[in-house]
Amino acid sequence: MNNAVTLDALRVLEAIDQLGSFAAAADALCKVPSALTYTVKKLEEDLGVSLFDRSRQKALLTPAGQLVLERGHFILEATRRLEESISALESGWEPKLRIARDTVLAEEPLMSVVGDFLLQNRPVEVILSEEAVGGAWDALQDDRVDLVIGATGELPKGHFHTRALGEIEFVFAVSPTHPLALTQGAVSASQLREYPAIVVSDTSKIYPARNNGIFESRQVLKVDTMRSKIQAQCLGLGVGYLPKHRIREELKNGRLVARECDIPRPNQMAYLVWKKEELGRGLSWFVEELEKQDWCLIKR
Repeated sequence: MNNAVTLDALRVLEAIDQLGSFAAAADALCKVPSALTYTVKKLEEDLGVSLFDRSRQKALLTPAGQLVLERGHFILEATRRLEESISALESGWEPKLRIARDTVLAEEPLMSVVGDFLLQNRPVEVILSEEAVGGAWDALQDDRVDLVIGATGELPKGHFHTRALGEIEFVFAVSPTHPLALTQGAVSASQLREYPAIVVSDTSKIYPARNNGIFESRQVLKVDTMRSKIQAQCLGLGVGYLPKHRIREELKNGRLVARECDIPRPNQMAYLVWKKEELGRGLSWFVEELEKQDWCLIKR
């Protein structure tokens, strides 16, 4: 019984089942029919069950045979993927790419690029994630990702490769029903302290967490993404600065109102960042294509 089910036996069962006869399967596998007969007979003896119903003209699997092939399909598919990945690696394509987008940037440009990549039908697994505040740098340093889109802030220690995507402009914005939307003049620091601040939590795991809240408030609501922060401020749950390129529609349709604030927030440069000295073909392709996208940032 040890190692009775081999890859060769599974391939034989699959071919016979798909083509309906031992002879047709033998032609497809470039083998003589007697070789397939021997493989099936040995597997049946080792398993102690009949795999084909031999009372019919067409080769039909028994329930036991169906079970073996059903489970075997997973093994065959995994083997095919492994062979494709090895072939791709030999040609310079990585078997896996891990890409993180900082939550400050919209995801639509990234999805557009991923769609173009998938159309190439490369055997490369693409894993997408979202980071916030210092989490983008942290993920690279901790080798959780291969490429980061939209990293901001001071470049940490270590050898990183960067390409500037543009500057992020921030706007102090509140719901039109929020009390601060109705006040006259610039919003003061004392006024800010009276209302909850909406803050995106830092996703860092190895670096000390950064706090992007630039003013003090009696209450703080922490959310995990910029999308949630925008939604919370549209609902009037609190206040804070938002990236202008992410809220153009909300400002246009009146779901948010821009206000002057005595505590300004300067623009931040956003970068594409990676660590590897030698780029595989997949990583190189993504770097070039992502840099071409319109992230709606200020170009310098």
